[in-house]
Amino acid sequence: MSLPLLATLERRRVIAQVSNRAGLDAHLASGAQSIYAGFDPTAPSLQVGNLVPLLMLRRFQLAGHRPIAVLGGATGAIGDPSGRTEERSLNDAATIESWLECIDGQVRRLIDTEGDRGLIVNNLDWTRDLDVIAFLRDVGKHFSVNAMIQREFVRSRLERDGAGISYTEFSYVLLQAHDFMELARRHDCRVQIGGADQWGNIVSGIDLVRRVLQKPAFALSMPLITKGDGTKFGKSAGGSVWLDPTRTSPYAFYQFWLNAADSDVVDYLRVFTLLSLDEIDAAAEAVAERAHQRDAQRLLAREVTRLVHGDTGMASAQRITEALFDGDVRTLDHHDLMQLEQDGMDATRVAPGTGLLAALTTAGLAKSNGAARRLVDANGVRLNGEGVTDPGLNLDANGALFGRYHVVRRGRKSWHLIVLEA
Repeated sequence: MSLPLLATLERRRVIAQVSNRAGLDAHLASGAQSIYAGFDPTAPSLQVGNLVPLLMLRRFQLAGHRPIAVLGGATGAIGDPSGRTEERSLNDAATIESWLECIDGQVRRLIDTEGDRGLIVNNLDWTRDLDVIAFLRDVGKHFSVNAMIQREFVRSRLERDGAGISYTEFSYVLLQAHDFMELARRHDCRVQIGGADQWGNIVSGIDLVRRVLQKPAFALSMPLITKGDGTKFGKSAGGSVWLDPTRTSPYAFYQFWLNAADSDVVDYLRVFTLLSLDEIDAAAEAVAERAHQRDAQRLLAREVTRLVHGDTGMASAQRITEALFDGDVRTLDHHDLMQLEQDGMDATRVAPGTGLLAALTTAGLAKSNGAARRLVDANGVRLNGEGVTDPGLNLDANGALFGRYHVVRRGRKSWHLIVLEA
């Protein structure tokens, strides 16, 4: 007999808080329900941290419920102050609209919107023409300023010298609560999910739905993901890890997960994949007994990359990884090399016909032409998978992969991409 959905989610350790556990259990057991999460356009792409609520929506959908992804055309113009030590920069309407288009496509990869199985909506649709007087009378009257200033993010801002919080940010909680009420009205959606740092905003929505619509509503939050060493999750050496392949290539995305620490990888499998608990338990056993083989990391990288970038992106990421590990870069296709140029490898641009020694020096692989010559003489350089013995070699299109790329390996592990300028 299978466990109820919430019990299964608790076993995966993806629940931080539930507003009314018994009530939510009964609500979900009574039939297919609508569940929503919000995604504000704070950048041209979602980041890996956004996978937590996205995959939670997917889990509810796989259990027979209807996910609703709310894109923040309105709330994104304000900016959520939760967890912030300073006010966000406000973006213009054209920027927000372009970012929403990108985010919409990323959300559609993870939830099924065919027919009525899932919805993607924009909260600007019910906020754009909202009358400010009606909003203050019908929504604002239900909120106590005394209670709002007790919120941790408000108090921390008020207590910092020279900080404070603008009325713009202060009003964000009212807009989010209004979203919950509108979704309850329009789609009978009475469950909201979000990160643990959103808890105050979410329960304010529950209260508004109860006061205005006289209906019970529920909240579920997910724990904020951190690394075992205390450093921030979702960052790599190149910065944020994005879901947009033009900002973080599938190869770099794959590498982010492949490099997960042994202490983190099992937790990541629970949160960021749809693998069964039995499969995750087997991965945990592999970490405990043969961590050096990194089987769990490969499983994690494969599953998350497939979810976000599909089978083609995952296959490309694996092909590049294997080629660089084995040294056989001739198996890479043009798109693979473009990924390496984008963000997967240190890259240097040189003019066609540049000498090998000058290129090695420009790329920082040798301190001088003399040092580069000694490196070549010692058989320490491979070019596009082949050993190099001629220090007088010039790099041109004839010897380049796809007429443009020279993949250089110095020693056993140091890789560099030399790109011929057009």
